[in-house]
Amino acid sequence: MLNNIGLPGLVLIVVVVLVLFGRGKIASLMGEVGKGISSFKKGVSEGKKELEAAAAEEAKDITPESEKTGS
Repeated sequence: MLNNIGLPGLVLIVVVVLVLFGRGKIASLMGEVGKGISSFKKGVSEGKKELEAAAAEEAKDITPESEKTGS
């Protein structure tokens, strides 16, 4: 169904959306979408840092000193 839209159909959809919602409403919506995307990227970055910190903590050598010298 969506394969048959083409460029004229997309232009018509954009014009209808502009008429229904107005340019200001769409601009504010796009601003909110941008904030959401940047917040998502920040969350992914923080999650990655937490996973790296947990992996570094897990990889730390916790063998007691008495067992290290005995080998």
